[in-house]
Amino acid sequence: QVQLVESGGGLVQPGESLKLSCAASGSIRNVDSMAWYRRAPGKQLELVSVNSKFGATLYASWAEGRFTISRDNAKNTVYLQMNSLNLEDTAVYYCTAQMNYPPRAMFSVGSWGQGTQVTVSS
Repeated sequence: QVQLVESGGGLVQPGESLKLSCAASGSIRNVDSMAWYRRAPGKQLELVSVNSKFGATLYASWAEGRFTISRDNAKNTVYLQMNSLNLEDTAVYYCTAQMNYPPRAMFSVGSWGQGTQVTVSS
């Protein structure tokens, strides 16, 4: 398993952007799924986006067109560019690396980072 560390969260206003980073301690080149999940207050963990080692990407319907996932294998880092943020995007965002595609919304599966807080507030 790899160790993951997220960064880039913060407090922004509606309409603004943030770019999250997920740095892995080992190689992610052959990891089947590199994904971002989020958990909003009082809600369950939900998939934001996933990138496969073959380059396929999936987005939650609400993320399509606003968020972009990318993987830099040379830097062992996965990014999530988030644009046009709204109040409903407030959540803790987690990065995960799993040897299965699609990934599973379970902390007991694969590797997970500690999460980074994103707060959208006017």
